[in-house]
Amino acid sequence: MLYPAVIPLLIFVLGACSAGGMMLAAFYPRVMISSALDRQIELISPSGIIATRPGNASDASRRKRSVEDTLREADEKQRAKAKKSVKPSLTTRLRQADLGWGKNTYYLICFATAVVAALAILSTIRLGILPAVGFGISGGLLLPHLYVSFRRKRRFKRFGAEFPNAVDVIVRGVKTGLPLVDCLKIVAAEAPEPVKGEFKTLVEDQALGMPLAEAVQRLPERVPVSAASFFAIVIAIQSRTGGNLSEALTNLSTVLRERKKMQSKIRAMSGEAKASSGIIGVLPIVVGGLVYVTSPAYISLLFTTSTGNLVLAASGIWMLIGVLVMRKIINFDF
Repeated sequence: MLYPAVIPLLIFVLGACSAGGMMLAAFYPRVMISSALDRQIELISPSGIIATRPGNASDASRRKRSVEDTLREADEKQRAKAKKSVKPSLTTRLRQADLGWGKNTYYLICFATAVVAALAILSTIRLGILPAVGFGISGGLLLPHLYVSFRRKRRFKRFGAEFPNAVDVIVRGVKTGLPLVDCLKIVAAEAPEPVKGEFKTLVEDQALGMPLAEAVQRLPERVPVSAASFFAIVIAIQSRTGGNLSEALTNLSTVLRERKKMQSKIRAMSGEAKASSGIIGVLPIVVGGLVYVTSPAYISLLFTTSTGNLVLAASGIWMLIGVLVMRKIINFDF
């Protein structure tokens, strides 16, 4: 007798749990993690930066305050950028992807892609002019954007892989007595791309009269990866407080290599979960295709009736939510 009354309650509870899970997966990093920069500073703060001679307490206190001021300024800049939440402009994204395109060239490529996609749909599937135009517009907007994003991420990955070697070169040069600028010039001349190009730009900025600390601060703006941010923080601290630069950069190199090892370990440990999520996401499509091949009249109700269309749409939405939640669980930010 209570069965009809229990069903709406169960539906409400399941809907509330699903909505809460989606909101938790979407906003957990922003709500629960106080400041990623604080964790990064703890990793790269070397003892050599504020180390002083025994008995010189006033000098140590002054350097410590200077380090705190530098880190506080870096944290404020990071929070200001996070509050703005402004995505990089098209020109910046093209430059970060190492593409020599301008805006006009990009828009021309989008138009050509849209025309090719529309003609391909018309000649193969023959859905009609309006669906072909729709697919063409979607392809023209999406495909060039995905290509630029792919090139951009690949370049950042290559930079992160080569950057610890560049830091080691700087450390060895500083230990042998070379000035920091000369060490940067060596990296700009001999390091592989894209590290070579970014350090070449850094050296050119410094040669034009820009202070070295400010020129280094522009590096994470051109290449927004954590390794570049660490390097900029270390150079900013050293330029204000002095200290043992080789020790600070050695600590930085160690941190970067340990982070790379941790990333590889996380990728290996999450491989099984990624494979499981892929199988779970593809399985309904595969089963539906097999059922359509063996019993088309049985599954055609999903496409020919309004109830079937509603069930199909709801199932697709829930599958999408499940895939996004699993993706959020698998992707680690450290």
